[in-house]
Amino acid sequence: MSLVGNLEDLGLGEILQIVSLSRRSGVLSLESRGREARIVFQNGQVVRASSTTFQQNLGEVLIQKGVIDLSILKRALSIQADEGYRQLLGTIMIERFGVSDDAIETVVREQIENVVYSLFAWAEGTFEFELQEIAPGDAAKLDPVQFMLNQGLNPQYLAMEGSRIIDEKRHRGELDDEPAASAEAEPSLDLAFDLLQDGAPSAAPAFEPSTPDPQPLQAPAPAPAAERPGRPLVLVDDDPPTLAALAALLEKNGYRVEAIERSEDALIRVDCMFRDGVHPTVVVDLVMPRMDGTGILGGLELLELLRNNFPDLPLLALSDFRNEDAQRKARSMGIPVLMKPLKGDLEDGVPAFAPTLLSGLSRVEADGGGITLNRVNIGDELRLEMGEEPALPAPQLQQSTGISQLRGMLEELNNPALGGEIILLVLRFAAEFMNRAVVLLVKKDVIEGLGQFGIEDRDGSADARIRSLRVPREETSLFSPVLETRFPLKGEPDASRWSQFFLGQLGDARPAEVFVGPIVSEGKVVALLYGDNLPDEKPIGDTDSLEIFLSQAGIAMEKALLQRRLQEQGREGR
Repeated sequence: MSLVGNLEDLGLGEILQIVSLSRRSGVLSLESRGREARIVFQNGQVVRASSTTFQQNLGEVLIQKGVIDLSILKRALSIQADEGYRQLLGTIMIERFGVSDDAIETVVREQIENVVYSLFAWAEGTFEFELQEIAPGDAAKLDPVQFMLNQGLNPQYLAMEGSRIIDEKRHRGELDDEPAASAEAEPSLDLAFDLLQDGAPSAAPAFEPSTPDPQPLQAPAPAPAAERPGRPLVLVDDDPPTLAALAALLEKNGYRVEAIERSEDALIRVDCMFRDGVHPTVVVDLVMPRMDGTGILGGLELLELLRNNFPDLPLLALSDFRNEDAQRKARSMGIPVLMKPLKGDLEDGVPAFAPTLLSGLSRVEADGGGITLNRVNIGDELRLEMGEEPALPAPQLQQSTGISQLRGMLEELNNPALGGEIILLVLRFAAEFMNRAVVLLVKKDVIEGLGQFGIEDRDGSADARIRSLRVPREETSLFSPVLETRFPLKGEPDASRWSQFFLGQLGDARPAEVFVGPIVSEGKVVALLYGDNLPDEKPIGDTDSLEIFLSQAGIAMEKALLQRRLQEQGREGR
């Protein structure tokens, strides 16, 4: 995957937004009037920045601020070179010379921000973003006296702040880097991420395609949004005939359709529309290539990015191939999945599919993109999947377990002042489904207990017993498949050694059925919820609404973490 173009067409703010939304790792290279700059991303976060206009390296800044002296810098550089650049310079200073970790982090953040903000004045030039994983040793070889942040800076924050600073300078007449003739231009979709196979990095890392890139859908240029009637809708499908047939159907039924073949193009288009104040409905084919060219569930990847970055957009998934794990994951995010016609049956299948598709769109649009609880009905979901019309509302319909409580719990979860109470809310909601449950933190090497309810408390030590519980992350246990797939598990526990150990810590009896659900934040499983119904032997039952809540808990964690980082950066800037 690469992004190449001119700064006149796509500004630094838009580039930062795109990389942030796609959560990719790589290097953004910029050139303008003989100047060069590089911004390094890890999982969509900025961890390093350098520019030829900033000749002062971070070692010098640390000396100026009194964090280190020249002798420490020289000795640390010597150690780094002697050991083959296996460690970052900051790590050597912290571990071997007792330099303050916080002091280095503060200086590095300030330097990265200053470099990035200066680049917003580059109104002309070229840029290239290359997908690339950079290990600490690679970063040290690139520039020994630069540093990488362990926890990066949020590109969307940098984009907003950088644009504000440049606007203020332009207003004061301090900006002399404008091109001779500038024109406002919409970000071109031709500059979108190209699907490339990962090539082996060389002295100048490059990624060459092993097969020709698929070309974007060629269609007549759409009329300006203001001139085109209908409700805005982005339709994403990698099969051109299916895309054209569904687009024509939706246009006839009052939609203003943006028909897009590739998920990366769709992500950029939705972001541009959203920033222009247009909130489209988005319909995505589940089975299509991922953004890096691998796998077949690129639609699910796109839906996760859209749900995380635009939580209020109405989303609907389509598929002509049943994949239970993918469909379960989509539903856990509150996204219905409809079975569309097969490619060979488009002529007759699309008209027959129309009522189901339009009904599904009406439902997600009525919900406003979120989980509207008094409208959720699992039976309707199943009918839509089978291509049937939803049943008329009837008071005798049985709701999914916990569905009546989900609205209130999500409102609490979305409270921005929530902070560390997210885990407590998870345990509270789990009590609607199971007699006992445990929340566990997932760390680099170990899974450790954090909190519980319902565990047998022989001598008042249940909480302490759970907090001291440890299961090696790399060993086989009932948590392993959930960590690997990031999908919930419900069924009989396996007979592995560490599963038996874990269950033994909870009590003497062995449950016939257990539930393990992941809490995913920033693309990683950060916590697990375990539950069962001991001492009763009743089945756990339907956990769809619990799985939805766990997925939203992960998003709430991301928001809380981002808010805390922004607050810290605000305090540092004062």
